[in-house]
Amino acid sequence: MGKRRAERELLRSLSKKQKKHLREFGEEHPFYDNCFIGCYCCCCLHLCFSFQSEDSDKSSEESDSETEVEQVSGYHKLLATLKTSPESESEEDESESEEAEESEAEMDSKGSQETGEAEGGEEDKNDVSEEEEATDTAEQMLSQEQADGTDISCGPRHGVIEEFTDVKHESEFSLETNFMEEESGDCNADRRDSNPFKQHMDKELEEKEIEKMSTLPKTSSQSQWPRLGQLIFSSTLEKHKTLKADKEVDVKQLHLHKPLESTWPKVNKQILSVVDKPIDSSFTPLQRELFCIMNSYQDLFYPERNALTNGEEIRHTYCLHALNHVLKANAQVLSNNAKRRDRKPGTDTDDHRDQGLTRPKVLMIVPFRECALRIVHIIISLLEVNDKKKIDVSNKKRFKGEFGSDPEEKPPNLKRPEDYEAVFAGNIDDHFRIGVAILQKSMRLYAPFYSSDIIIASPLGIRTVIGAEGEKKRDFDFLSSIEILIIDQADIYLMQNWEHVLHLMKHINLLPLDSHGVDFSRVRMLNLNNWSKYYRQTLLFSALQNPQINSIFNKHCFNYVGQVAVRNMPLTGSISHVVVQLPHVFRRLEADSVTSVIDARFQFFIDKVLPEYRDAIMSHTLIFVPSYFDYVRLRNYFKKEDLNFTHICEYTKKAAVCRARRFFLKGEKQFLLFTERFHFYKRYTIKGIRNLIFYELPTYSHFYSEICNMLKATDNGVDATWTCTALYSKYDAQKLAAVVGIDRTAQMLQSKKNVHLFVTGEN
Repeated sequence: MGKRRAERELLRSLSKKQKKHLREFGEEHPFYDNCFIGCYCCCCLHLCFSFQSEDSDKSSEESDSETEVEQVSGYHKLLATLKTSPESESEEDESESEEAEESEAEMDSKGSQETGEAEGGEEDKNDVSEEEEATDTAEQMLSQEQADGTDISCGPRHGVIEEFTDVKHESEFSLETNFMEEESGDCNADRRDSNPFKQHMDKELEEKEIEKMSTLPKTSSQSQWPRLGQLIFSSTLEKHKTLKADKEVDVKQLHLHKPLESTWPKVNKQILSVVDKPIDSSFTPLQRELFCIMNSYQDLFYPERNALTNGEEIRHTYCLHALNHVLKANAQVLSNNAKRRDRKPGTDTDDHRDQGLTRPKVLMIVPFRECALRIVHIIISLLEVNDKKKIDVSNKKRFKGEFGSDPEEKPPNLKRPEDYEAVFAGNIDDHFRIGVAILQKSMRLYAPFYSSDIIIASPLGIRTVIGAEGEKKRDFDFLSSIEILIIDQADIYLMQNWEHVLHLMKHINLLPLDSHGVDFSRVRMLNLNNWSKYYRQTLLFSALQNPQINSIFNKHCFNYVGQVAVRNMPLTGSISHVVVQLPHVFRRLEADSVTSVIDARFQFFIDKVLPEYRDAIMSHTLIFVPSYFDYVRLRNYFKKEDLNFTHICEYTKKAAVCRARRFFLKGEKQFLLFTERFHFYKRYTIKGIRNLIFYELPTYSHFYSEICNMLKATDNGVDATWTCTALYSKYDAQKLAAVVGIDRTAQMLQSKKNVHLFVTGEN
């Protein structure tokens, strides 16, 4: 009885802001609230529901039920009392043991109403209704703790948190229970035979065509476009046609769904203002050609994305295409809902197959929260016709708080290249996922994945949901009916963890393990036949050509319409941007296969290259290592050989980095092992370099010139004799072309000589 009063006093002592925060987020207020025992830790993704001080004395006279209550956190007690009136002192108090059992049931399962009914059978109806009301409130608030998408719910004993999802607007955004509003749809456009969406999704493939795509190689053809350059069109089916670039585009002929026809020119106005003398009033030349390919529903690989120049152009274009697809798909479902409602009994409903096995249609993979923030802002702008007709966006405030950036958290003004500032702008957290539901004139952020149309996530964020084999709590059914997959800034994932991308590609468009309440009479036959991957369009954007990115496009994309890849070869290469006078020695190593090149490079380095630098005269030698695994191998070898060296990688602590830089600058350490990922994330200028060794050519070609230009940062560098050595093999053709140009690459790979010399300088 006394503890119940204490809880009520605690609840009364909360301010309005604290109560609102508790009710909405189910966690303590980050600034003012110290009354909770529950704590939320974002870094380790665990929710500690209860903990007690070890030195708290327990009387031997306490009953078992009282002991149980002590184990229930103040967090859950507050949840249970939120909707209970503190003034109702005369109501009959429940036993504390029942409170404990009820709280444990709430933590273990969402279906705790059964427990409440079983335990409350002897109470009167009023007590039962109040108990259920409190239970429902706690359940609702627990479900709202889901931060970004939809994790499978589980209790604290599993050590996994429930993320915040919006469950309040479920019926409002349900496709099954809503109908088309006359003014919001573009039904006539959907009936046109030339509508790309209808053409692509209504195409019925035959077994022979599926077998053909699975077994036969693709045929390809080339085409030259004004802005994109050289395109490679490839397809297994003979019926594919090579697209032609449109010089001018009429927005009305693009089959855009309302309101995109009118909103796109306004939204894209800022992008157009940067372009000199735009020919089109709606698209830049790059956007026009990209959208032409996207709207044909062919796969696209564009490896010339640049965060400084064309990044926003590309983002706006794929947002337009994705939103156009979602609006058309949802309009088709809502229109068929009305037809089914008005149909006569006994009428065949097989014509109304308009859905996948799960609702999510578009998956956008982006590296940082800032990218997701910009995408959502673009989508909102595209849906708002004018300032008077604002769309209703649920959970917008929370989204801005979690995905926006605090200006006060901006790092000190350090000199960084412009491309670094562009890539790492805003909130650069790389662990997130969020579901977005769009229905006519409303939009819901933090929708559960199975109620979402668009999922925006980072590779790490989606990987933690998919899980791995053997894990009890894992889910990838929501990926079963993805119709458009957009992977933006794919090159950054090489610096994060490429395995997450491969893991995603292995789990997309698989048959779901559960039905998830789907109406099978509405599911398209292509989904029932497990042919979803042949209809999925993949849009892949990267800043560079890379074998690993190419493999995603070549081995994991099966679009029956075909593929388009931009293949422009660099003519000069980044070596032309080296401003210091420096001899560049490129040494070719021989390897029999891609798998053996790793060992061959290591052996070549310790046998042929390292002995030349062991002499004390060759001090101040920086060894640039792109791969972390090669870095570890070299570090272990240097320790074994007792060489005078220091090392810096992406995991090195700040103090150790400062020490290593100081030792290297003063010459106390002869060698410095230096990883590409550290340079990617930090971009520090390393002083004291006199000799450079590129153990392997960098992933980003402009890093080659950046590292070489660091030689001029040394004060006494004018009197020093500088050298630069780079190792390469025939399997590094793309990296080599990006550094020295395509013509020199052809000569260096075909030449009988294994050593090639280039000299750069100011003149």
